[in-house]
Amino acid sequence: MRTTPRGVFVALALTPLLAGCFVSGAEGSDTEGGSAGRLRVALARPPVQALSPYSDDATLLGKLSVVEGLTALDKNGAAAPALAKSWKRTNPTTWTFELRKATFQDGTQVTADAVVNALDHADAATPKPRVLNDVTLTAKADDADTVTIRTKAADPVLPLRLASPVLAILSAKAYAKDGTASPIGTGTGPFKVTKLTGKSKAALDRYDGYWGGRAKAPGIDVTWIADGTARANALRGGDVDIAEWIPTAQAKLLDARTRHEVPSVRTDSLVLNTGDGLFTDPALRAAAREAVDGSALVDSVFGGYADPAQGLFGPAVSWAADKRVEVTGRAKAATSAQVRSKTKGKVLRLAAFTNRAELPEAATVLQQQLEQAGFTVKQDVREYTQMEADLLAGRYDALVFSRVVLLDTGDAVAYLASDYKSDGVYNIARLKDSKVDQAIKSAAEEGDTTKRQQKIMAAEAQVLRTDAVVPLVHEKVVQGIATNVEGVLLDPRERSLIDVDTHLK
Repeated sequence: MRTTPRGVFVALALTPLLAGCFVSGAEGSDTEGGSAGRLRVALARPPVQALSPYSDDATLLGKLSVVEGLTALDKNGAAAPALAKSWKRTNPTTWTFELRKATFQDGTQVTADAVVNALDHADAATPKPRVLNDVTLTAKADDADTVTIRTKAADPVLPLRLASPVLAILSAKAYAKDGTASPIGTGTGPFKVTKLTGKSKAALDRYDGYWGGRAKAPGIDVTWIADGTARANALRGGDVDIAEWIPTAQAKLLDARTRHEVPSVRTDSLVLNTGDGLFTDPALRAAAREAVDGSALVDSVFGGYADPAQGLFGPAVSWAADKRVEVTGRAKAATSAQVRSKTKGKVLRLAAFTNRAELPEAATVLQQQLEQAGFTVKQDVREYTQMEADLLAGRYDALVFSRVVLLDTGDAVAYLASDYKSDGVYNIARLKDSKVDQAIKSAAEEGDTTKRQQKIMAAEAQVLRTDAVVPLVHEKVVQGIATNVEGVLLDPRERSLIDVDTHLK
């Protein structure tokens, strides 16, 4: 397979250019915008590791067009050229990538050696990035502009994998001896980070040497506002030009012109800890699954901006419904009397995080449903960065979780492997099930697109069989955009937000 080069980086977006607007207070006056045309953006989830590309911060770097990989995702979710202008697969485990002429934000050249260095550092990172959870790759520079990448086993979606911001190519200056990486001034995108103020603010300036042309906005001023109501108020008050993830309770309070609904590949679920505590018992997991009702959340919590969950993959994953596999072999649910007997008064530790305003509300509804089934429930609700280590360490029995299921690669196998394989690096459910492992492995090895999708849905059925996760709703994301802003990317996968065309009128 060989791609054809494109003139500009293609970010995944529902529409390439979108005008938005807002009202300020009761008067409805428009904001004057940021200083000298700079975009003011309110994001929801603060950096967890000082914008490390090896953490969930990589998504922030992609949203703000700071970094790029060898490839990108186009609006259909297919691999498109980025730092690599073309590529070909020479055998099942070997791919060759031809680089375009580009420079890093520190002025150095993007070369094959720089690409190999970046990929080697990503592969050696601890913990291992989710996108590399199910693959082992090695990169070699053939000449200054050619890189050959080999995988231990056949990886038919390697070009999709390389589009992940976790595998962004940074200059040599980014990498410290301790294995950490800093994207500040070392990326290749149209905007460079010039200042990071803890977990509250960041300043980005336009990088005029960007290979895809000068960005229309001179810079971006980012503020992280974890509280969703505060984000909506900042937009209404004219303090920001773009506010992501407007809570559904706030959406209808915005001027209709500022409210932009985006079908999302985000599924909200109740994830159960199968490795420790109450939910090591399959009968208790089944009881929890029968107790919770996601459809009750659609109107009461999400204000209609959601659909009842059909599985792990919702309507925004267009091919999923027609290929869904019936779930069989589930454990028999314990009755409420059996639940009380089995738990013997032990408390079910239910976690939720505040970055998405709906999740604590959903947790309260689920607590009531679980208590009716015989469980004794105690909530722990905090900001995500305060909870991540405890979640991965298995210190909760259950988590009300919101997950973009096509985030890491645009391919569902990577999500399944990281979240549900026995050795998955984001396996909050702590699931260890040989049938699940085999189903995911089979999907990962399939190169035919239709057959791969069928195997993904077979793997979904195997995951659901274990009751390690109970899907609740498929979200519709609401983004807030002021009237004087053009070119915001509305992305079902939530990987893109601002690019070279985003600007104030």
